[in-house]
Amino acid sequence: MDSPLPSGLKRDGVLVARGRAVEPAAAKQVRRGRARARAIRRALKPRGPWISKLTARVLALNVLALLILVGGLLFLGQYEERLIQSELESMRTEALIFAGGLAEGAVVGSPNDRQALDPELSRQMVRRLFETTDTRTRLFGEDGSLIADSRMLGGRGGLVEIVPLQPVVERSRLRDTFDTVYAWVTDQLPERKRWPVYQEDESQEAGDYAPAVRALRGSIGQKVWSREGGGQILGVAVPVQRLRAVLGAVMMTRDTSRIDRSIQSLREDILKIFGVSFAVTVLMSLYLAGTITRPIRRLALAAEQVRRSHGRQQVIPDFTHRKDEIGDLSAALRDMTAAIWARMDAIERFAADVSHEIKNPLSSLRSAVETVSRVKDPDQQRRLMAIIVEDVQRLDRLITDISDASRLDSELSRAETELVDLRQMLEMLLDLYRATTEVEGGPAFTLTIEDDGPLEVLGLEGRLVQVFRNLITNAVSFSPPGGVVALAARRIGKIVEVTVEDDGPGIPPSKLEAIFDRFYTERPAGEKFGTHSGLGLAISRQIVEAHRGRIFAENRSQGGARFTVHIPAA
Repeated sequence: MDSPLPSGLKRDGVLVARGRAVEPAAAKQVRRGRARARAIRRALKPRGPWISKLTARVLALNVLALLILVGGLLFLGQYEERLIQSELESMRTEALIFAGGLAEGAVVGSPNDRQALDPELSRQMVRRLFETTDTRTRLFGEDGSLIADSRMLGGRGGLVEIVPLQPVVERSRLRDTFDTVYAWVTDQLPERKRWPVYQEDESQEAGDYAPAVRALRGSIGQKVWSREGGGQILGVAVPVQRLRAVLGAVMMTRDTSRIDRSIQSLREDILKIFGVSFAVTVLMSLYLAGTITRPIRRLALAAEQVRRSHGRQQVIPDFTHRKDEIGDLSAALRDMTAAIWARMDAIERFAADVSHEIKNPLSSLRSAVETVSRVKDPDQQRRLMAIIVEDVQRLDRLITDISDASRLDSELSRAETELVDLRQMLEMLLDLYRATTEVEGGPAFTLTIEDDGPLEVLGLEGRLVQVFRNLITNAVSFSPPGGVVALAARRIGKIVEVTVEDDGPGIPPSKLEAIFDRFYTERPAGEKFGTHSGLGLAISRQIVEAHRGRIFAENRSQGGARFTVHIPAA
């Protein structure tokens, strides 16, 4: 055990005080930074299952469509029926050949006497013919008794049944497993037809088999039976005729092992293609889902971090290079985040400006109130009271303008736009100003409109009236006695342009943009202080930009100022 170190010593660069290690400030800062980084990585690490729900859905839909297609191909019901019909046609041809050979070589008796099949010759011919085919052949006599069976070999000990042995093939465990699974799956497939079960007695007669009965009546009969061990047995019977007399019936039976092998081989080929298609489908689905889900999860996590964080360090990932819906979503989220931060900056600036502008009249009001209680002179008291009244009026005007500016954003976003004819609006405003300002000795007003038709825009009529009233009032306040306030409107392509000019002193070149800032005032000399809040032009720009337009100021070459408003035409 290490003994405690005395206070004031260092161990591995760490200060030890009273037996307890004290980390330096730099080490603490590094440790906190690492802990913060680990917390951020944990927050950004995708949570939930290893595969997203959207990926699982895409994968399930694609695989399900492939499974339905492959399942339909594996059914092969019509294909199996066509193979059975083709096999029956082949067996019928063979049976006709056998029957023709028996009619020519195994019939005894003259044409004038009664003819019949010779049993011994018939057995030899059936046996000889059976060597050329694996089809079981049975010969029934005219009375329906069994004369010959290719599986029965006659000898001294009686009849011996011949059962063909299957070839010995070495099979792997994987192949046995596949065959077992294949047999189980095929057993689950619904059969297209239900065949009667094949049954065979020891003493066989033609009456036990429907095709043989039909053949003894002079027609060709065929039938399909189902075998207890699986598969089917095909049977075809044809009559043995000599000079139109039915002497017996040849019945050939064959199992469908070759058909089953052919179908199994086809299904195995389909399964091989399915395996490759399945792997490609899964990989492509995972790739497709990954190109969708991974960016969406990153965007969601980034949006969550923006919502939870207190700073602006979190940035929405940029996927705009993709040129698809994910790129559009990324661009929209980035623009939305930028708009939110810009709105928050504007709110913070607005709050700071409001507090600054309200503080000035409040300070003056506080000073006047504190002074009026100590002043005894009635004239000074009246002057102080007048200052108090002016400050109160200034505060009321300022608060009214601030309230109007704060409601402007929400009103512009909620209100429904309508068609506004700027020609009628400007004519109405000039009639109003002429009736009031010119009578009081103010400037004259002119209106020039180049186009004869209406100058229509989509917007809020009340707010557009506020813009042009602010501009006209501003021009009137700067116009000298006998001056002219000139308004002009015209359409330039897809833009409606309105200008307001005055004969005043103009605007300082360095202040052409600053005049649109909140609470900025540049008033004529001699005007009473505090009569304007400095929000008129700022509100006008906000309204014009909300209408997807722009407003700017410039000085005229002959003197005075010109304000220009561009608004998209309807």
